[in-house]
Amino acid sequence: MKFLVRAAFWLTIVILLLPGSPSHDKAGPQIGAGEAVSAAGAAVADLRQFCVRQPEACAVGSQAFNRFGQKAQASFKWLYETLNDRFGQAPDTEPVAGPDRGTAQPVARPASHTLTPADAAPAWRGSGRREASVKHPA
Repeated sequence: MKFLVRAAFWLTIVILLLPGSPSHDKAGPQIGAGEAVSAAGAAVADLRQFCVRQPEACAVGSQAFNRFGQKAQASFKWLYETLNDRFGQAPDTEPVAGPDRGTAQPVARPASHTLTPADAAPAWRGSGRREASVKHPA
């Protein structure tokens, strides 16, 4: 839930900082960044006093917000389970066919990183003939 609030905050900041189209800039009064920040501060201060002025509306809003959070959580859980069922990896266990049918045993998987240094070395790409070795004086 905090993620959504943070995301909404940062998206608002980004939208405020992006330049608008020239046709929209001429339509209204020009507001500076300082005026916008002071207006936002006044709005936040006013919102802090909202529950003092309207306690019933604040209680109903709190319940609605909690219900929304529960719905969002249930929706994300459903989405996660659906995607996990559809695209998730197969489990690492197989059922055992025996007296303990309810238990599961690990599946033997081939080990990874099994190359030896000789396997990883590049193949020799020289010519097919060998040159006479040159002897250096000792």
